[in-house]
Amino acid sequence: MAPPGFSVLHQSRTVGRGGGVALLIREDCSFRALPSPSIPGIECVGLVWGSEVSLAVWLVYRPPSAPAATLSGLLEAVAGWALEFPNLLVLGDFNIHADATPSSQALDLVSSMATLGLSQFVSGPTHQAGHTLDLIFGAGIDVIMCPSMKVPWSDHYALKARIDVPPPPCLGGEPIWARPQRLMDPDRFRQALRDLSPPGDSLTELVEGWNTHLLAAINEIAPKRPLRPRRNRAPWFTEELRKMKQDLRRLERVWRRARDGASRTSYRVFMKTYEMAVKAAKKSYFSASIASASSRPAQLFSIIRSLTSLEGQPNLNNNLTHSCEAFASFFAEKVLLLRHDLPANLDTIKELEAPRLSSGPVLDHFDRISPADVDRLLRAGKPTTCPLDLCPSWLIRACPDEVRALLGDIINLSLGTGTFPGELKEAVVRPLLKKTSLDPLDLSNYRPVSNLPFLGKVIVRAVAEQLGGFLDETSALDPFQSGFRAGHGTETALVALTDDLRRQLDRGGSGLLILLDLSAAFDMVDHELLDHRLANVGIQGTVLQWLRSFLSGRGQRVALGGELSSRHSLVCGVPQGAILSPMLFNIFMRPLAQLVRSFGLGCHQYADDTQLYLLMDGHPDSAPDTLIRCLEAVAGWLRGSRLKLNPSKTEVLWLGRDDMGMRGQLPSLVGVQLVPAPSVKSLGVIFDTSLSMEAQIAAITKAAFFHLRQAKQLAPYLSRPDLATVIHATVTSRLDYCNSLYGGLPLRLTQKLQRVQNAAARLLTGSSLRDHIHPVLYQLHWLPVEYRIRFKVLVLTFKALYGLGPSYLRDRLSWYAPQRNLRSSNKNTLKVPCHREVRLASTRARAFSAAAPTWWNALSQETRALQDLTSFRRACKIELFRQAFG
Repeated sequence: MAPPGFSVLHQSRTVGRGGGVALLIREDCSFRALPSPSIPGIECVGLVWGSEVSLAVWLVYRPPSAPAATLSGLLEAVAGWALEFPNLLVLGDFNIHADATPSSQALDLVSSMATLGLSQFVSGPTHQAGHTLDLIFGAGIDVIMCPSMKVPWSDHYALKARIDVPPPPCLGGEPIWARPQRLMDPDRFRQALRDLSPPGDSLTELVEGWNTHLLAAINEIAPKRPLRPRRNRAPWFTEELRKMKQDLRRLERVWRRARDGASRTSYRVFMKTYEMAVKAAKKSYFSASIASASSRPAQLFSIIRSLTSLEGQPNLNNNLTHSCEAFASFFAEKVLLLRHDLPANLDTIKELEAPRLSSGPVLDHFDRISPADVDRLLRAGKPTTCPLDLCPSWLIRACPDEVRALLGDIINLSLGTGTFPGELKEAVVRPLLKKTSLDPLDLSNYRPVSNLPFLGKVIVRAVAEQLGGFLDETSALDPFQSGFRAGHGTETALVALTDDLRRQLDRGGSGLLILLDLSAAFDMVDHELLDHRLANVGIQGTVLQWLRSFLSGRGQRVALGGELSSRHSLVCGVPQGAILSPMLFNIFMRPLAQLVRSFGLGCHQYADDTQLYLLMDGHPDSAPDTLIRCLEAVAGWLRGSRLKLNPSKTEVLWLGRDDMGMRGQLPSLVGVQLVPAPSVKSLGVIFDTSLSMEAQIAAITKAAFFHLRQAKQLAPYLSRPDLATVIHATVTSRLDYCNSLYGGLPLRLTQKLQRVQNAAARLLTGSSLRDHIHPVLYQLHWLPVEYRIRFKVLVLTFKALYGLGPSYLRDRLSWYAPQRNLRSSNKNTLKVPCHREVRLASTRARAFSAAAPTWWNALSQETRALQDLTSFRRACKIELFRQAFG
């Protein structure tokens, strides 16, 4: 029975007497019932409240006697609901103690719900015994709790809350001047470039001729014209749809006047046809947009954000508070002030006056670029276009035959004369808010994103290939520098770091991790010091002259709202956005790692991210003198290199027993006392004091599920291959990032990752919650999370063994060599550390140096014998796939 003016939606208890769950809804509310899933030990009923923005409501009851395993089934169901409904409310009596000191079940449920994007809003007791048993979870909505009330018919309190559902976004556009892309036909552009020939002999004349011919060609096929986007107009809305919409409105007017069956039938049939045409248009547009950026993750993220109407960066074009001149002055003055506070000191002068090393290999000239090299350079890199470019870069790449000769002349003349064209030394900077939660009115919350002219990037890439080859052949870079080097990456650096820390903790010792923070490191590189350090690694002659020309006389402008600021000169730094800049920065930072290791500390670098760590035997009560002297030396070296160390943002993590007295005995850094934090974030991975990875798992599963919910919005309009592209780019990439660090984790943590993968698989295949997940993963040929982790570790092992990875991983592995000549001597097995070397089972399962040999030896002999990376990856995945699915 329902009170007057209300209707009831209920689900009876399937076993036993009485019971069940019910929802009371006002009769003037529009809603539809949802089919209740079968969850063992859980009773639930759901509905969708129909409005401008729909809201799904699920009422849940879990009996007190229900086993803990029922929560796992509930979370699987909630994962499906969260994908289906962006605005979701899950509430009810969960019968777990989410009190001020919550139980382990409550902690696990709340954290798991958070990874699915649902927040818990109830605080305080909901039961007469003082326990919090009734919970309210929400996603995409704001829930404001009101005071609870005691009721005479139950020992639970009545909870009251106000629910605010955000309105749909309102889209719009500003008038712009642009070239219609539909007119940019490569064939017509080739015809327009038919007279492209070298206009002179000097580098300046060649560059001017390049720009002149490209501008004339693009003006011929696609001249600029004003475009005024209509407010709220969808880009997929074609003229055919506009005509169909007009016909639909005409049929509607006819039906409203006649009110007969024939006109009503005509109107409804045509409405179905129009809806199908809209869906087809959306599908065509979304698929084309995603396919155009399938190999460019940054652009793909931007497209997905625009298609799902996500709130991204604030529209600075409509912000009258800041102009492009204000941003340009702020970015330039920031570097100038930092440089003014760091004048050259005695260490700087001493290094510059020291004689340059004259022994060893030398790179003093560039090799000429062949026509085949020009084609390869055109294909390499991303086809991004700078506002200073006169023609879209993708259009130039589509015409290699027409531009090959002139482009080759420009590159060879630049490399041969040791001169970088002055016309290409200007960058265009766009302000990017560091985090959407920051105040957009504060200029310090923005970072400059630099974009360079296309022609300059092609020349720089030619130099980077030859300079990078020389540095690899001579081992000039620090072996523990992992930034922007083939076979190296953030994951390899973190694998080595955690392996050292886990092995030290296994020996009963302790560790201290220090993450140094540098302010505007790339922008602060001193050109004189860089010149001296380049010479010390063998860069001389024309090559050194070209690098001096590349760095000198540079400037930048800020682009905002269709306008460009005035030019600001750059007196230091390496240009961001150039492929050569990370290589130059690595050379500049090379002495720092050598200095740190001279004090017995470990050091890993990824570009400007520097990680120092000290491994200590036992549990010292105070900081060792070597740490104090090392930090003083590091601060002195950075000061002499004119780099700004930011001690307030430098993070410290202490790994050891909690009763350590050293926590308050850490030294200071540049006058700021170092204080250990409960967790730190290094290269995108969160570490805590026990390396449990709980915070990291929670963060990535929450982010992955958020993007999975956005992909759900696009699913009706995408083909399966395009939907797979979106899922792999936004969800799978997050699950796989540094997943080699998750080996050996407890099942309760890997289950969170598996839950996200299960939801992604169901979304891609359209399977329901009732379908078992193993056949779905088998159909997609997806390895479960546990096996994906093992696959990544084995691939890293293969690369390390065969020279495709960093040497610091190879040094942790050794081939098994029996003392006697046995049949197992030539089976490509690795030596597994014995129990005296690795005592704890958790270390044997999680440390790379212990887990990798174990998993490697478990592979078949045929797979271990492969020496080609592609063949090994294929054979390894097949073998793990058979283990996972039988």
